[in-house]
Amino acid sequence: MYDTILLPTDGSSATTEALDHALTIAIDKGATIHPLYIVDKRHLRAADDETIEEVRRSLEEEATHALDDAEVRIEDEGVAAEPAKREGTPHREIVDYADDVGADLIVMGTHGKNGRERVAQLGSTTERVVKNANQPVLVVEIGE
Repeated sequence: MYDTILLPTDGSSATTEALDHALTIAIDKGATIHPLYIVDKRHLRAADDETIEEVRRSLEEEATHALDDAEVRIEDEGVAAEPAKREGTPHREIVDYADDVGADLIVMGTHGKNGRERVAQLGSTTERVVKNANQPVLVVEIGE
């Protein structure tokens, strides 16, 4: 039933907790986990001409670290990992990527780095993925 699991990552503790659940399912079902990092183009559009390259470099480094950390942890558990990076609006890219790779399940935390939504509700990205995904979404409640 679950051969391909999508794990959107931003390198936060929310991803770490969601990864625990994704690993449990992947080990049980023999699935591959696709950690996915979205370089949020809204950050690039907000940067001025003088800082855009610095912002891009910072986001790319963050992506590399988040994906490397996830891949190492996944492979240490004997699970296949297929990390990927995309640029765009996070919820749209997550939904599109899930369709592109034929994901059977999306696993993500209630919120990530974007802390302003942390009041006992889903983060805006997670909420938008739940509403728009063609796959089931396992939402892992993240403790503070």
